[in-house]
Amino acid sequence: MFRPVDASTPRPHDRDPSLRWEGRHDFPPRVGGFRAGEPGAPDVRSPSRFLFWLMRSMGWVVPTMTLAALSWLVPGSLTPWLLGRAIDAGILSRDLAATLGWVALLLGVIAFGVAGGILFHTLAVRMWVIAIHGTQRRVGRKAADLGHLLGRRVPTGEALSISNSDSDQFGATIEAFGHVMASALSFLFVCVLMFSTSPTLGLVVLVATPLLLAASLPVMRPLTAAQTAERTESSHLTSLATDIVAGLRILRGIGGEQTFARNYERQSRKVRRLGITLGTWQGVVEAISVLLSGILLVVLVYLGAQHMLAGELTVGELISFFGYAVFLVTPMRTFFDSAQRWVQGLVAARKTIALFAADVPWAHRGRQVAERPVLRDESSGVEVHPGQFLAVVSADPEASAALADRLGRYLPPLTGEEPELDDLKGRKLRLARKERARVRAERARADAERAAQLWGVTADGIDYAEYDLASLRERVVVSDTGASLFAGTLQDAVDPWGAHTREEAERALRTASAEDVYDGLPGGWQGRIDEKGRGLSGGQRQRIVLARALVRNPEVLVLVEPTSAVDAHTESRIAERLVEHRRGRTTVVTTASPLLLHRADVVALLVEGREVARGTHVELQAHPDYRRVIARGMEDDDE
Repeated sequence: MFRPVDASTPRPHDRDPSLRWEGRHDFPPRVGGFRAGEPGAPDVRSPSRFLFWLMRSMGWVVPTMTLAALSWLVPGSLTPWLLGRAIDAGILSRDLAATLGWVALLLGVIAFGVAGGILFHTLAVRMWVIAIHGTQRRVGRKAADLGHLLGRRVPTGEALSISNSDSDQFGATIEAFGHVMASALSFLFVCVLMFSTSPTLGLVVLVATPLLLAASLPVMRPLTAAQTAERTESSHLTSLATDIVAGLRILRGIGGEQTFARNYERQSRKVRRLGITLGTWQGVVEAISVLLSGILLVVLVYLGAQHMLAGELTVGELISFFGYAVFLVTPMRTFFDSAQRWVQGLVAARKTIALFAADVPWAHRGRQVAERPVLRDESSGVEVHPGQFLAVVSADPEASAALADRLGRYLPPLTGEEPELDDLKGRKLRLARKERARVRAERARADAERAAQLWGVTADGIDYAEYDLASLRERVVVSDTGASLFAGTLQDAVDPWGAHTREEAERALRTASAEDVYDGLPGGWQGRIDEKGRGLSGGQRQRIVLARALVRNPEVLVLVEPTSAVDAHTESRIAERLVEHRRGRTTVVTTASPLLLHRADVVALLVEGREVARGTHVELQAHPDYRRVIARGMEDDDE
């Protein structure tokens, strides 16, 4: 149901407590800002700092999970000592009461360890869900912040990989970190027990274990390189898949399916080769961990047997030492596994902070846009007055689209394309990654330089660069044919913020002449719409997008070709209703449709990007350039 609101109704980020940062909170994770000093801002100075920040952001969950892991592992380390005491004090001494007492204590410790293991795995799952959900929400928030700049900062596939795979990897890394901390403490506890029985064997463990771990360090560097290479090319593969799916209809139209299929196949083979290389190095690390753990076990058993033969250990103490040796295999394997997880976490964090550290190039200033601003675009000379319904006609559609971007303060694209790095023959993958980073850094620097300059569009005589961007976007809304529809109900598509009444939404739907969409969906407002409006015609999608812009009811609404995909009868209804709907508000429409131009208060004609004439539709028909554009628009409509 639509919920009526008034002027005092808070904005969505005020209504939803999960979108505010209010100190420590575990689930649902609260997402703060991204700039240093803002509440909840991630630490993006280095991958390791980001991982530790992620742990701290979970509050009590990670420390409690580590304590639970400790309560699971310590009983396992205490079990050999209790078993040895039961043998020496009970079984060998034929003392039934002592035997039963030690056995009862042993069973109690085992039960405590089982409970600790259940608690650890429960908290690990909770932490894992927090890591995945929190990362995905931060990626979504960052993508929304960057908007049209997202593809200029990181590849689309990179953002998808961070949201889908890296978020999962963070959970695995943090779980391994808690596990290895508990393993280290249980390892020290075992060493204390061994020292209390045999200082010699305890010293052997304390000296040998660090040496064995250090012996595995040389394989960590190639493992890191293999993990980074595989992760980078996997994100590139995701980008290819995304591009292919998004442009499948066009590819079929131009017969380009096979070309893109071959590119995808080539990239898939590259990822497969890198995956085999990565698996090889992971296998090497696993083999080393098994070998070194086995060596430590054999050495301890041999030394323990020698001490027992020399009369320095009892039978129970020998069995305890054998149990210690078997138990130490677990911490050793945990150390190696955690090292792999940490390497994978660092690779994922390096990719993630590249996205989270990306910033919009415009300054954040505090000047607010007035309620009824007078807008002027210096490049074209177009001036927009409050309450005016202005139509913009141009022989070059790109010129009018660029005008809409400038009025909405959207960064125009840079000239030139990013080089295709797959075609850089004879260069190593590491150099290709550096080339990508260099190109993106140049783009970011160019964006920042352009944003630091005056924008060239003024509101009430003040350049856009001086205004707070959020205030500007609140007053000036641009809706073009490239706007997307997301999966959800018709109500979600028309009123995604859930901030308007049903009457307002119905009025917008009628103005956009989209009643047929409402009638055709089972469930009316609750009828389901697929992602990108699949299942709707092009004209229906365009009218839903128009209704969404109208229900927002901004002070200035800029519409780019809002009726290009509808028939003449529907366009006539939209033109008549649109003017009435926006009466008293400022509206700019870029179009060549005579039906819309006839209804406009005033029409501005652009030639080579500059306004050369202004007047009503009837007055401008005497202008030859205007007649040519309108005649071409009528021919397009006939087609």
